[in-house]
This record gives sequence, structure tokens and C-alpha cells, in this order.
Amino acid sequence: MGKTNKLHAIVVDDHPLARMAIKNLLENEGITVVAEAGDGAQALQLVGEHSPDLVIVDVDIPVMSGIEVVEKLRKQAFSRIIIVVSAKNDLFYGKRSADAGANAFISKKEGMTNIIAAVHAAQNGYSYFPLSLQSFMGSLSSEQEMLQSLSSQEIKVMRYILNGDDNMKIAAEMCISNKTVSTYKSRLMEKLNCKSLMELFSFAQRNAIG
Repeated sequence: MGKTNKLHAIVVDDHPLARMAIKNLLENEGITVVAEAGDGAQALQLVGEHSPDLVIVDVDIPVMSGIEVVEKLRKQAFSRIIIVVSAKNDLFYGKRSADAGANAFISKKEGMTNIIAAVHAAQNGYSYFPLSLQSFMGSLSSEQEMLQSLSSQEIKVMRYILNGDDNMKIAAEMCISNKTVSTYKSRLMEKLNCKSLMELFSFAQRNAIG
């Protein structure tokens, strides 16, 4: 597995201890961590500066989510390895990571050592996603099915709502009109069968969405 010792990585997580754990794991494998970031905007900037071979990004980071970081990097033609990690809903974020163009999704609940297996898989041209992802082909719980019905824009609006942002702020952040925000909001509430914000927060909590 000597190929990994030539790799340069950037680790993106807003928890310093999580960054340290991932950094130690990578460096023990001979991978050089050239930079660390605590939010999505900083991550994009550092990737531009360092052109790493590997980016490891947590889903739940400030400014923009890990999924949005993956989408933006792929739009910028970044073709190197991107691994998404999360301690939250594996099915939901695993599927979204795959759709965004990540090479792998690692559940923090399953143990971070899977990151190394994911790096090796990506180097050999394979994707690395949790076995639970097979559930997308089979039976999902009704709430998981509801989540899968959301569009990427609806998911972004939901994330802002869960952060406590109002329609005006969401509109400014997403560069869309207040009316469009309201439309997305109505649609996602309808799709998730939530009649109030309290029900939406409960739904998110039940399904480990953030």
C-alpha cells in the first residue's frame, strides 16, 4: 500500500479534535496533511491554494455544507479523491455524497479507520459507500423515502431553516427571491408531511439531519 505516502490531503471539519483524529490516521499511513479547514468556504480556498490529492470533508460544517463543497469542487473540475464523513444519517448523507460526486462516504459511527480503506479503493478506481446504501434499491422507511423525494434546493432551504435562518437571509444566501424560498419551503414541508416548524425540527432530530 505504498502509494498512499505520496498523497497530500486537506482535512475539513469544524471540530478540532475530529481534525486531529483524521490527521493522525492519515499521517500514520504516510499521507501528508498540507492544510486543515473549519468551514466550507475556507475548504474551497485551501483546495485552490494547495491542489491536494485527497480532500476529507465532514457533512455538517459552517458557511456551506460538506455536500455543497463536493458539488462546487466537482463543478470546478477537481478530479482528485473526495471522501465525505458524517456522524449523522448514513442513508441520507451517503446517497447525497454519491450524487454530489464524492468517491466515498464514511460513517463516523462505524469508525474512522474506514477512511484508509476508502482511500485505497479510490486509488484503484472504486467508490466506497456504506453497505446500508444498498437499502436505496430495497425498502426504505417512509420517512427515509420522504427525505429522498427532496430536491437539492429543497434540502439546502431545509438546512438553513434548521439553522434558524429566516426567508430573507435564505434568499440572500442562495441568491434567489423570497417568493422562491417560500415555494421551496412549502414543498419540503408538504413532502415531509410537516405542518409546522416544530414538526420539521422533530423530523430532523428523529432522522439525524442537520
